[in-house]
Amino acid sequence: MDIEEQFNLISKEYDCKRKMFISCYNDFYNTTTKFLASNIKYPNSIIDLGAGTGLLTYFWYKYFPNSSYLLVDIANNMLEIAKKRFSEISNISFDSLNYINCFPDKVFDLAISALSIHHLNEKDKEVIFNNLYDHLIPNGIFVNYDQFCAEDEMINLWYNKHWGEHLHMCGLTEHDLALWEDRKKLDKEISVSKEIDMLKNCKFSHVECIYSYQKFSVILAIK
Repeated sequence: MDIEEQFNLISKEYDCKRKMFISCYNDFYNTTTKFLASNIKYPNSIIDLGAGTGLLTYFWYKYFPNSSYLLVDIANNMLEIAKKRFSEISNISFDSLNYINCFPDKVFDLAISALSIHHLNEKDKEVIFNNLYDHLIPNGIFVNYDQFCAEDEMINLWYNKHWGEHLHMCGLTEHDLALWEDRKKLDKEISVSKEIDMLKNCKFSHVECIYSYQKFSVILAIK
């Protein structure tokens, strides 16, 4: 089963289960976005890559309701939920496409992504980072909320073990856990430091990890 099929399968339950899957949910999404929003210029245009049900855009919209948003995802069922979430909002649009093969032909002030890019192999990561650089305005910003592996293999095993224990204790069903195990097979994690190096190699001038908790980190890159 590929990424599109996997995420279409879980789209209806995706948001309500996200808090269970990410024990640092509030800091990861809410606190980090608040910090970023307080430090950047009001963006005219925002693209959300791998937007899914629009969860990350929901957090950004609270601070920038007048920006123009484009939500991109390969999974149509996920985007249908996003369309319902933002059904009364005219400045949010949607595009069902594979952003590796077909990047929107527009320029953006801000690009955001949550828990999507770690599904890409390193070659495709490099492609998307270069595309992002080319499609951001001068001083444009990219923020990646994502899943990473530890630098050290043994520590990464610790992180995975702790995460698995958390998921088995937080009320998820056996079906949920089985789907999680299947989705893990799609993961192509790299370390935070490796992604920072990749972004710098793609010419981003200021790159920093601004939040990290075990498997989950947020990386800020400024053109």
